[in-house]
Amino acid sequence: MANNVKKRVKVPASVPKREQRMVCLMSEEEVRIVDCYLKKYKITNKARWLRETVLAFIHQKMEEDYPTLFNEHDMRR
Repeated sequence: MANNVKKRVKVPASVPKREQRMVCLMSEEEVRIVDCYLKKYKITNKARWLRETVLAFIHQKMEEDYPTLFNEHDMRR
């Protein structure tokens, strides 16, 4: 009989530890929506998915808001 135990991947020492906690309260409906999404796309690590999703959104917004020498209208001319 095969042992279905997942092996932990060792994290290199160069990766900083996650020592800060953030808490987010959600309604029952919001939790159901997230759980359905995770189930549909077979995502097993909810914390990693949430962290990556939030940080990707923040990174995208920061790049969009980054100051440029010229505004968008001037660059398109």
